[in-house]
Order: sequence, then structure tokens, then C-alpha cells
Amino acid sequence: MMRTRPLKVALLGCGVVGSEVARIMTTDAADLAARIGAPVELAGIAVRRAGRTRPGVPDHLITTDAEALVGRGDIDVVIEVVGGIEPSKHLILSAFKQGASVVSANKALLARDGAELHQAAADAGVDLYYEAAVAGAIPLIRPLRESLAGDKVNRVLGIVNGTTNFILDKMDTTGAGYSEALEEATALGYAEADPTADVEGFDAAAKAAILAGIAFHTKVTAADVYREGLTEVTAADIASAKQMGCVVKLLAICERSADGESVTARVHPAMIPLSHPLASVREAYNAVFVEAEAAGRLMFYGPGAGGAPTASAVLGDLVAVCRNKLAGATGPGDSVYTQLPAKPMDEVVTRYHVSLDVDDRAGVLAQVASTFAEHGVSIDTVRQQGRDGDASLVVVTHRATDAALSATVDKLRALDSVRDVASIMRVEGE
Repeated sequence: MMRTRPLKVALLGCGVVGSEVARIMTTDAADLAARIGAPVELAGIAVRRAGRTRPGVPDHLITTDAEALVGRGDIDVVIEVVGGIEPSKHLILSAFKQGASVVSANKALLARDGAELHQAAADAGVDLYYEAAVAGAIPLIRPLRESLAGDKVNRVLGIVNGTTNFILDKMDTTGAGYSEALEEATALGYAEADPTADVEGFDAAAKAAILAGIAFHTKVTAADVYREGLTEVTAADIASAKQMGCVVKLLAICERSADGESVTARVHPAMIPLSHPLASVREAYNAVFVEAEAAGRLMFYGPGAGGAPTASAVLGDLVAVCRNKLAGATGPGDSVYTQLPAKPMDEVVTRYHVSLDVDDRAGVLAQVASTFAEHGVSIDTVRQQGRDGDASLVVVTHRATDAALSATVDKLRALDSVRDVASIMRVEGE
């Protein structure tokens, strides 16, 4: 039998995602009630500025006093889609103190203070769900927290930012430069007016921290994630990747070390072979590979951002926490027990693509090869093309540490025969 008294929901934020959440909660109220076992009532919507037209959002629900809304005492669930650190953190902690569960899409906050928020939720006996914080509509957090809870995850590799994937895809398929591709992404609404969080990798790094913490049952914050953006990726890099049968993607990579004693989390552009499934992820889509010992390789693919896709993930969490409320229970919380340290990037082993501008004369190749060998970096392939006294030399290494490659590059820059180290890019997914 369905409970007649509604579960009351406070919505913090009514932007692109929040307005979609409000719309679906209104139009699909009967279906949501049937799935939950009780009606859900949108009790209020907190916004920064009142007076704006919000199609489909009842005006009487709008308030600018988020703290009063959260502190009413009769709110069962708070949905936070405001973003940022404050006042979001304060409001979430206030919700816990009032006995409300929280559904959040706030990747930056969770990547920085996730452990504190989880502990506060556990102390209050309520839920903290955040499927929408990583990869939009793609079910990823719950499979890691629940479906793979009995397995050992060793690696998470994926494209978790739609804006950067769109930019790199356009650079690859149309030959556009970075600036032109960013301009198109902005015109289509994929990039914000200030795209820094996306193109410099901050957004992907926050998501990588969340994924690594869940996958490896250890505390990982955004500060533990090595980060490079894509602003330095050039048309020449894209062309070099094509010559190698590769494509350039901005990847989030989380790995457990072979000895199981540490983890790494990093975000950076990388070349991946066209044969790899991630190479075919186009436009603003996301895709994530999870590699587990028993399950093997699993791929999650879909729209990683946007109002409706992200709202889908928010509402999935809403249904789950409401069911838990009715059952007098909570879902899985923070599973941190391994306390594995984050390995610094200097110790991470990977392959590299190094492009050099050199003098076109005898002995240069031997000099360059000797420099790589001197620092213990073995060479997989070399491609050289001369032109009027200058030459382009492309070296692809076998796996080496970042520290060894950095030392090699420093020595190369000191050689008289090397005019410029044009680009360095990692190679993944072999």
C-alpha cells in the first residue's frame, strides 16, 4: 500500500539542471510516487536571485533564503545542484543536522571534502548520494559502490568531460585549431563563458578524485590528482596522432599500483589507438572503462552533461534515498579502509610521444637516441623527415617514468642539434 503523506524535497539551485529536476518532478509526479511507494512534494526551490522567468517552475516555490528552506524541519531530502564549495557545504551539513538525506551533483565539493560529508551523513543516519557528480546520466557511481562491491577494481580509464571531448573531436575531424574548436563549443552551449574548469582539466580532476576514492576504497582528493589541460594541444599534435593511427583524448586515469600499495589519479591529454573503444567516443559524449579482477573490463557510455541527462541521474538518486527513508534505512556510505597513498606523477610509468625540431645532418639521430638511453628510456619507434636543413624527429618510447622522461627532455633541450622540443604527449590504451 502506498503511503499517502508525501516526502518533502527542497531543491537548491534552479539553473540548467535544477529547472529540469523541478520540471520532471512536476510532470512525472505520479510515476515517481509509484516507484518510491509514496508521493514526493517539491516543498521549495532556493535560488540566488528571484524575479527571473523560470518556465514550468511554480513561482510560489521560489525563495532566496536557502538556509531557512533547509532548516524548516519537515524536509526529507535536499537536492543540491548549486555547485561550488560555499554555501553548498554549509547547506548540506545543515540538512544532515535536520535529518534530511542529500542528493548532490557537486563534484568540486565532493572531491575536496567528500570524507567529511560522508562522516557527517553517517553520524546523522542519513544518505549522501551523488551519481550526477560524475559523467551526467551515465550510471557509474552506483555500479562502483554496489555492483562491484565484491570485486577488486584495478583501473578506471575514461573521458569524463564532454566539453573537452567535443573540442578534441572537432580538431581531429575538421582540422580546426584549438581556438576555433573552443569557439564552436561555446556557440553550441557545450563550453561556459569561462571554460577554464573544463579546458584546464579541473572538472575532470575532481571527477577522477571521486572515482579513485570509490574504486580503491581510499581517500583521494582533487589535490592528489595530477592535472594537465588541453590548451597546449596543437593541430600538429592531432596530425602526429593520425600518423600513428591514434586520436588525442583528455583522459582521467585512476590506477592501483601493481603491488597494491599505492594509487595514482591523473588527468591529461593522451594519444590512444583508433582500435581502442574510447577512440570512437565523439562530440560531447563521455565513456569510462572500469577494469576489475573478476568482472574484467566494463564500459559505461552516454551523455556526460546537460540539463536533462544530469537531472536523470539526480532523480535516480532521489528515488533511491526516498525508498531508504520509507524503509528506515540508509544506502551504502563511504567505504574507506585501505588508506593507500597517492603516488606522485614522477613515479608513474607510461609511454610518450616526443616531437623534436632538429638539424638535418648526420649523427643527430644517434645523439638523440643516446640521450634517451642515458636516462633509461628505451625507444619504440622513430620517424624523421628532413626539409632544407631542418628536420622533424618523432620519438615514441616504451614505458618509462615521468621523472626519467623529464630528465631526458631537459638534456635534449641542451643539445646544439635540437632546436625545439615541439611537443610531449603520453600514449595510453595500448
